[in-house]
Amino acid sequence: MVTIDREAAPATAVAAVPALVAALAGRRGTALALAALPAAVALFFRDPDRTPDRPVAGAPDDVDSVLSPADGKVMYAGPGQEGVAPEGEWQQVSIFLSAFDVHINRAPYGGRLREVTYRPGKWLAAYSHESAHLNERTDLVVDREVDGVTRTVHFRQIVGLMARRVVTRVAAGDEIATGQRIGLMKFGSRMDVFVPTDAELLVEAGARVVAGETVIARWPSGPRA
Repeated sequence: MVTIDREAAPATAVAAVPALVAALAGRRGTALALAALPAAVALFFRDPDRTPDRPVAGAPDDVDSVLSPADGKVMYAGPGQEGVAPEGEWQQVSIFLSAFDVHINRAPYGGRLREVTYRPGKWLAAYSHESAHLNERTDLVVDREVDGVTRTVHFRQIVGLMARRVVTRVAAGDEIATGQRIGLMKFGSRMDVFVPTDAELLVEAGARVVAGETVIARWPSGPRA
């Protein structure tokens, strides 16, 4: 059974109006055809369960792995881009979500959320460089202490040309787990993840990734395939 996120309700109701109007007008064939629209909109909000692809045996949470926060295609993987990455030295993974991808977002790394900052903005195409700092977005910063050292991962929900709303269901001060659902973005969008330079990136541009399953980076002390 496919689980549908609660955000689907208003969008699906609007999408169902043409079919309802056709049905009331006695055009059964047209109504039946138009009924595919609300079904497609509801499917956009599907929320499948996910399991990390490289779990540590006997441990509920691999402290060295950073997971993809979204389904989609890696647009960029490498040093933090100027004008995109936060201030400081970072490595960056940018993921583009098409309208056909699952849009439920998950935490790439567990720990305590130090910052959750929403910024209104434009709706440029999510694959454009400018979208990272001009579009509507939410920045999230998570800290986690491992072996006496604080690790920080910064990730960002960015809406795009079709997406017009970012939904974030966590707040500063929350304790979150790696792979935990943290919100969604409505229709085609982008996720950026920034990890410290001592973590190794495990994906390249062009790769397909799955939220809560694909390991996109790992600290060197972690297990390797």
